[in-house]
Amino acid sequence: MAYAWLADLVVIIHTAFVVFAVAGGLLVLWRAWIAWLHVPAAIWAALIEFSGWICPLTPLEKALRDRAGETAYSGGFVQHYLLRALYPSGLTRQIQLVLGCLVLAVNIAAYVAVMRRYRHRIPAEGRDR
Repeated sequence: MAYAWLADLVVIIHTAFVVFAVAGGLLVLWRAWIAWLHVPAAIWAALIEFSGWICPLTPLEKALRDRAGETAYSGGFVQHYLLRALYPSGLTRQIQLVLGCLVLAVNIAAYVAVMRRYRHRIPAEGRDR
């Protein structure tokens, strides 16, 4: 029973990571220091999608489910949990590339907004140096 709970905890952490990687750039508008956490997370998420790799949390969750006596699913985390709700046909390589581009686009837009915000805070005389 403890293994099933641990597997569920891994799913919660994995989901939070995915949401943070996709939309965490928006938090940088609130607190700039979050960029130090978010940029590596976004790079990792995009790298996973573009390369077709499996996130290490996926096999961990599957192993925990197996130890709990539950049936482990096939495929990756995104395919099993996220795309199941969005795309009934499942994950394809093209969808992975679109997801990777989505991660980049959302975050580039957020960081452009952050840069514009901080650029306007710098006095004109400070920019000339």
